[in-house]
Amino acid sequence: MSALHLAIDGPVARLTLDNPKRLNAFTPQMLAALDAHCAALERADGVRVVILCGAGARAFCAGADISAWAPLSPFDFARHWVREGHRIFDRLARLSIPTIAVIHAHAMGGGLELAAACDLRVMAPGATLALPEAQVGIVPGWSGTQRLARLLPEPVLKEMALFGRRLDAGRAHALGFVAEVADDPAASAEAIAQALLPASPRAVEVAKYQIHAAAGEDPGAMIEALGAGMIAAHPDKAEGVAAFAAKRKPDFTGTDI
Repeated sequence: MSALHLAIDGPVARLTLDNPKRLNAFTPQMLAALDAHCAALERADGVRVVILCGAGARAFCAGADISAWAPLSPFDFARHWVREGHRIFDRLARLSIPTIAVIHAHAMGGGLELAAACDLRVMAPGATLALPEAQVGIVPGWSGTQRLARLLPEPVLKEMALFGRRLDAGRAHALGFVAEVADDPAASAEAIAQALLPASPRAVEVAKYQIHAAAGEDPGAMIEALGAGMIAAHPDKAEGVAAFAAKRKPDFTGTDI
């Protein structure tokens, strides 16, 4: 069984990393589960927001389980571990549904990259953020030098990735990386999620696409999604489909909806 669980309670979905003995470190099975859960969330009717959290008191997520990747050949490490993990984290980042990471304890390496893939982050005062990969002879591989470079100032990211310095909650909040620092980050995330629910689901989705396009988060796909949604709502789309099915020339009006 995977140690990453999905639970849906009405409009709120919760993804839980449940591998506390290993500080919620990612295994191949957990990566596969995250991929499957993201696919399920995209098709889950009525889900409006996703809250991502970790089990246990010691860590939100310690990153990638070293026992899973250390034995891999350079080829397998690059292609199957780094590229596959990057693709799955991208899938989380590009969900049409807003996501909130609850950083109740330390987020290191892939754990920080996982939190960065969410739309919003809430952090406990005693939690820290770190990119310790260089200390074990590797480099960030799941967007730590890419997505994080859009979310943190370059000198701060270099402090973390090159010099191994940790980022505490207060500084992370001052830099805008976390939305709130709270003694009970899970309750804070729940309150943020509940406050979102009265908003228009489609307006929230489109706003997320627009912001991602502007921020460089797969802008081509975001722009095409916006254009596709716009044209699919027009009567010309229905006319085109009907004409194709009837093997006749379409009569496009181009009129307002």
